[in-house]
Amino acid sequence: MTTTDLHRLTGAYALHALSDAENTAFERHLTGCEACAQETAELSETAARMGLAVAAAPPAGLREQVLHRITAVRQESPGEPGPSRAVRSGPRARTLSRWALAACLAAATALGGTALWQHQRAEDARAQARRATQVTDEIAAVLAAPDARTRAAGLTGGATGTVVVSRDRDRAVFVVSGMTRPPGGKVYQLWFDEGGAMRPAGLMDPARSDQAVLLRGAVDGASGMGITVEPDGGSKEPTSAPLAVMTFPG
Repeated sequence: MTTTDLHRLTGAYALHALSDAENTAFERHLTGCEACAQETAELSETAARMGLAVAAAPPAGLREQVLHRITAVRQESPGEPGPSRAVRSGPRARTLSRWALAACLAAATALGGTALWQHQRAEDARAQARRATQVTDEIAAVLAAPDARTRAAGLTGGATGTVVVSRDRDRAVFVVSGMTRPPGGKVYQLWFDEGGAMRPAGLMDPARSDQAVLLRGAVDGASGMGITVEPDGGSKEPTSAPLAVMTFPG
């Protein structure tokens, strides 16, 4: 493995994606390469922030609720007979049977609608999970790209932001920590800076102070990125002065 090859392993090392042999060789290389050591530290910090940004804690008390329900629900033995009831006959019994049939049909219709709604909700959840997984995979691919380069900067309110760019993949990721919530009805919007002209690059989640965002679209000829406060839903072009403008790493 050449020195050039080792220089290109910073992202894969930060994501623990190297083989044992590559890992050993790269760690030896780090002891004598200050540039790779610094870049590896920045990528490792970015990967950690990304993990925090997508992590979700289970609801409080979920474990206790599940255990309580397990102990409270009685399982009926197979073949166990239910309570005996006298068999009725005659006109009243037939009337009751018609009412019972109507009730069963109504219940079946309602349950069918509920089942359809639940199925649609499940399909929507699966589609959302697939999209989230795809975005996470794309973010990881940018961070692990051999040519990935990072640049960090301080933002307003004490927040810190790091942009990671892979020219080979033509994509960029913005990782932010400690971002304050935008004003009501507003959202933080990201932009590609193309010689002073701003191209929309996606929205940040206004409810999260720590997050990793895959900038929408190709890096292409952009020299940097900007952040503005926009009306909820975003804008086609900036309507406020940038909170920050970051030049992409070379």
